[in-house]
Amino acid sequence: MVSPSGKPLRLVFGETVTELARRDPRIVMLDGDVGVSTRADIFEAALPDRFFQMGIAEQNMMAVAAGFAAAGYIPFVSTFACFAVARALDSIRVMIAQPRLGVKIAGGYAGLLAGKTGKTHLMFDDISIMRAMPNVAVVAPADEIETRQVLRAIVEVEGPAYVRITREASPALFDTGYHYGFGKAVVVRDGSDVAMISTGVQTSRTLEAADSLADRGIEALVLHVPTVKPLDTDAVVAAAKATGFVVTVEEGTVLGGLGGAVAETLGELYPVPVKRLGILDVYGESGPDDALLDKYRLSSAKVAEDVLSVLSTR
Repeated sequence: MVSPSGKPLRLVFGETVTELARRDPRIVMLDGDVGVSTRADIFEAALPDRFFQMGIAEQNMMAVAAGFAAAGYIPFVSTFACFAVARALDSIRVMIAQPRLGVKIAGGYAGLLAGKTGKTHLMFDDISIMRAMPNVAVVAPADEIETRQVLRAIVEVEGPAYVRITREASPALFDTGYHYGFGKAVVVRDGSDVAMISTGVQTSRTLEAADSLADRGIEALVLHVPTVKPLDTDAVVAAAKATGFVVTVEEGTVLGGLGGAVAETLGELYPVPVKRLGILDVYGESGPDDALLDKYRLSSAKVAEDVLSVLSTR
């Protein structure tokens, strides 16, 4: 069951990286002039000598981070997802991914709910882009418990990593007994009628949709996939075998993201019908969170409606 309360992942990011850096002198923070928003300012206040304000120059920031990594440091790069991925893509590809340097990129304000920043600042294809890049791990944690563990884990992961960090407060999906395993998915609800596979903070809404479906006699298995790359293909195949039908749900584009990864995997290893729910081939817009979730059919109620609709045509 999802708890309604939980910290914004951006706040957890600032707190956790600061905590890690107090214990590990190799960790530094690079900010693209948005630290108050991404909460990299927490690190700046605590460890100013290891905080580097790079300004609105994201390509250069990635180059500097690559230099830190080559010198043995563990640089965290903090900016909005749209700037980290789209604006600085070439720098990531050539200077970080190809030489496999251990830069940890935090894409803040990712997804649909970005505080009415509008279509220029909304990034729906960050997972699609980053998972297509060799050597880059891609992680989308669901809540504050998992985010803390993800950030600790990627410090130990060799090579570059991209972590999707959202702006708004997120429901608490896990309790303190949860253990995140890099590259592992986790079943958060058992069922046999349909497998709903989700990632990031969308998993909480997906789980709520599954609970709603249960009231209508449909028992959905819900598989949470925090690590989109490397994908836990065994868990995906197991979910498909248990149900014979898969619906992916993501707060991002259906083109090449989690849905694409699942469809590719099942097409090769265990072909079953797959329906991808998420943001279609469109840009976003400004608006209140609940209105946007309903419009783009990512609220728990809309997800339940769409799964029912798909199941009725089988």
